[in-house]
Amino acid sequence: MIHIAVLMTCHNRKVQTLHCLQNLFSQQGLHHSFTLRTYLVDDGSTDGTGEAVCKNYPQVRVINGNGELYWNRGMYTAWKVAAADKCDSYLWLNDDTELYPDAIKQMLLAASLTNYKSIICGSIESPTNKGELTYGGGSSRNNSYVGNYPNGEIEACNIINGNCVLIPYEVFLAVGNLDWRFIHAIGDNDYGLRAHKKGILSYSTGVFVASCAKNETPPKWCMPETNFIDRIKNLYSPLGYSHPVEFFIYEKRHFGLLIALKHYCSIHLRLFIPKLWK
Repeated sequence: MIHIAVLMTCHNRKVQTLHCLQNLFSQQGLHHSFTLRTYLVDDGSTDGTGEAVCKNYPQVRVINGNGELYWNRGMYTAWKVAAADKCDSYLWLNDDTELYPDAIKQMLLAASLTNYKSIICGSIESPTNKGELTYGGGSSRNNSYVGNYPNGEIEACNIINGNCVLIPYEVFLAVGNLDWRFIHAIGDNDYGLRAHKKGILSYSTGVFVASCAKNETPPKWCMPETNFIDRIKNLYSPLGYSHPVEFFIYEKRHFGLLIALKHYCSIHLRLFIPKLWK
């Protein structure tokens, strides 16, 4: 048997989490030799998410968090538990990602083209504007991100979004887990670049495997209408998406000290004078 460990983390999105699991366990076209083992971190939910999952999907291993893990540390925790079991691949899955019926089949087909030695990043489209790329794999060019639009063939990338990502066991052995230093964001991007430095390639799928709406709203710390104290709190919170210290670690590691210093300063300049970017 070939065991795929599905790694998830959630917080107070019971309906969404249950719907995601329904799609996961309704996958079509998987050979009978493939089995799914699902590890879900319930990060301090107060809406009964963990209890509902246990009731409706007893095959899911629910791991309780303290409410302060957020995405990256929640996924790290799920992966640490899953790694103790014998699995052949690991699948990151966000509970806001609407898997298509053949999503995992397409991910495995893509992985087979690389002899299960590369990261496979699922291409995700908008649920309302079909064909519009919202998340997936892409490349960093001149310190900006360019996404890979599916063209029927897998396409190399070095930046990955963590919505739906397949990590073969051989890749995990070489790269390891996500970096605990990142609380919520950045960890997925960092992982793809860490793998790239080790000579491990990443590819985006040649077809869309799921849909997920892109969050187009800028964080509160970027908004002039947010008062200054709240802007500071938001920037330094896990949900600010550009925590200065974490972002500095990430950019210094992958793009060099000068770029990291430049953006550390520009982030704080935008914090103080957000109207400059409006």
